[in-house]
Amino acid sequence: MEAKIVGDMLPAVICKLAKGETVITENGGMSWMDEGIEMKTTTNGGIMKGIGRAFAGESIFMNMYTAEKDNAEIAFASSFPGQILEFDLKEGESIIAQKRAFLCSEKTVDIKMQFRKKLGAGFFGGEGFIMQKITGPGKVYLEIDGSVIKRELAEGEKLKVDNGYVAAMTEDVKLDIETVKGVKNILFGGEGLFVTTVKGPGTVYLQTMPVSKLAGLLYLGQQK
Repeated sequence: MEAKIVGDMLPAVICKLAKGETVITENGGMSWMDEGIEMKTTTNGGIMKGIGRAFAGESIFMNMYTAEKDNAEIAFASSFPGQILEFDLKEGESIIAQKRAFLCSEKTVDIKMQFRKKLGAGFFGGEGFIMQKITGPGKVYLEIDGSVIKRELAEGEKLKVDNGYVAAMTEDVKLDIETVKGVKNILFGGEGLFVTTVKGPGTVYLQTMPVSKLAGLLYLGQQK
């Protein structure tokens, strides 16, 4: 499968398929496609796996698009202003992503929910108790809110992040929460009681405008 990412703040990924190649997406994920592409709706692994994806922010059913001729193009547009990230995962290699990040992938890619090891990281960390674990082999495309900042963390290196700004990370990165120190910081600092922490080694992909942050700003704007 060949693919290219086009557009600026509202990007799309355009996939060019050879005859017999298949790309998968969640329900309603396709934006446009050539003739000669067959669609099939499936749970892609059984109803229980579909329910697991639903907990991770995706739909129970997936749509599979298979080319019936060479060079058939199909496009998947982002649903929120931001960027699309491409990962070409090796066999058994995984990326951990926020809910609703999955856009599309090759058929060989596996998507399932990823539980936090600690309940606190989910209930108070802002990234959610359940994330997505996406495992290769194959190419996968993720939607990121706003712009992407990539940080490489060394062994034991820690980064403190405001809630909702962690978009994706490699599997070896550890995510947890810490309590903000100081009564004044908690009451007047505007960051809340908890802050998300990520610890290396590994790669962290940060997003500059989480949907939750934008929703909060719009709500405050309506109150004025």
